[in-house]
Amino acid sequence: MLKEERQRTILNEVELHNRVLLTDIAEKLDVSIDTVRRDVKELDAENRLRKVHGGAVSLGFANYSPSRNNVYALDEKTEIAQKAITLIKENSVILIDGGTTCLELARLLPAELGLTCFTLSLPVAMELLNKPRVETIFIGGKLSKDSLITIGASTIHQLSQIKVDSSFIGTGYVDPKFGLTEFDWDIVQTKKAVIAASKKTVLLCISEKLNSQHRFKTCNLNDVATMVTELAPENKLLDNFRNQNIHLL
Repeated sequence: MLKEERQRTILNEVELHNRVLLTDIAEKLDVSIDTVRRDVKELDAENRLRKVHGGAVSLGFANYSPSRNNVYALDEKTEIAQKAITLIKENSVILIDGGTTCLELARLLPAELGLTCFTLSLPVAMELLNKPRVETIFIGGKLSKDSLITIGASTIHQLSQIKVDSSFIGTGYVDPKFGLTEFDWDIVQTKKAVIAASKKTVLLCISEKLNSQHRFKTCNLNDVATMVTELAPENKLLDNFRNQNIHLL
């Protein structure tokens, strides 16, 4: 495989999943980790992604910018956010997870909507400060430099003390049989705590992530009340999810 093809694949994986491991890319491309490491280093130097220990993250995921120039599939994520807003009622208590789709939800919340909103995402918290009728409560803890969300024991303990009406979460991977998964164990533990802190969990997920899975399981699909994609609920790409105990929006 030519270097240009390898690097295109690396960029596609990073943009889709926000974060990737060098080992996973090497396995997918059937090349050495050293080869992938060199490619990632070049792409980082060209400011097309950000190299981190053992992997890479997308620029839109790692760098909070109001311009959103680096957000992958922004139109689809905007559509998902607009749908998700229809699920939020006046004066409700919600939690918004980290990630670019959740950030779009925070950005698009109507200025006139009154809410109490918990978040463990620094970019989401910054965006919510622009909403005059949203009371923002930031859940503290160890801040992940890769994902810009708080993780660890303190975060999980604080989540155990609340029960929100709805949480809006993202995921790296989702499969109708295996459920929601990630490659990062700490992120999985935090998401488990978010789900436990919620009366209802709403998954925001672009369709490109459907039918994919990774190492560590966050939850079963039926632990999620609603899955919101940019697709119409009757779209054939959602057929494998239609028979699950989940509402499609």
